[in-house]
Amino acid sequence: MPPPFSWIRPEPWGIHVVPADAWIDPSRAVDRALVTHGHADHARGGHGQTVATPETLAIMDLRYATRDGATPVAYGETIRLPGGVDATYVPAGHVLGSAQILLEHAGERVVVTGDYKRRPDPTCPPFEVTPCDIFITEATFGLPLFCHPPIGEEMAKLLGRLAAHPDRCVLVGAYALGKAQRVIAELRAAGHHAPIYLHGALVNMCRLYEEFGVDLGELKLVSEATKDEMRGHVVMCPPGALNDRWSRRLPDPITSMASGWMRVRQRARQRNVELPLVISDHADWGELTRTVQEVNPQETWITHGREEALLRWHQLHQRRARALALVGYEDEDD
Repeated sequence: MPPPFSWIRPEPWGIHVVPADAWIDPSRAVDRALVTHGHADHARGGHGQTVATPETLAIMDLRYATRDGATPVAYGETIRLPGGVDATYVPAGHVLGSAQILLEHAGERVVVTGDYKRRPDPTCPPFEVTPCDIFITEATFGLPLFCHPPIGEEMAKLLGRLAAHPDRCVLVGAYALGKAQRVIAELRAAGHHAPIYLHGALVNMCRLYEEFGVDLGELKLVSEATKDEMRGHVVMCPPGALNDRWSRRLPDPITSMASGWMRVRQRARQRNVELPLVISDHADWGELTRTVQEVNPQETWITHGREEALLRWHQLHQRRARALALVGYEDEDD
């Protein structure tokens, strides 16, 4: 009889589901990939078959033109993979279409979370706690210093600065997939219904979110507006454009950035960010440890991030854990 959990094997380029010859978020092209979400360090083109939620497949089509072999799986739907492995996609709360993947085989249950957060997000379904034997988690913000503030406080900071400087604009750098749309949706929820101006690189992803029913309100292109029209408004761009020549067309912008890394003052200074907004699409330290306690697995596997601190926490709480030596995962601009 094979040893427990011998059917799932961490490899440097991904997690291998051996009986199905399937890989979860592989960093190289494979015959069968199970993809948790559309960020580039998890979703790549070139696979023979790509199994993901319809939203993630649409994101991958937009970014990588990956139509061939696309196999959609709705939240809560279970599909049978070769080798008698069942895979169920469960909301992860990270970005549009993001999913945890519950794998069941030989009476054993493994959950691969991909990236996730526990805070409410108007642009995607919330994370669902799913009991399992092995819980495979990220640890992007796996240090006790990371405690993300309520997003309402960060929106109030943004809107307060905007109101105090009606002749300027606030330029918010935000990751093109997930963060930009979440900030826009949270501004709308906070009562800000004025037009929001976009860098061209954000437009197509915002349109895709709207196609999936996420209301982002009135959006306009910076390239089609005058400097005077943008005074007193929020402008959004990818982080790389914050201090780019492109921003010279804006009315005396107050530079801001939405990221969990804005908790680290040095990162804000490096970006020349005047108004740091601590807004993350990843779980913070308290959410990581609480999630492990709620899932209550026999063992936790940590894929990437600040593994050492989370491993130590497991040791102090008499829980089994190990860090996986996976390659290709990045901090992104969160």
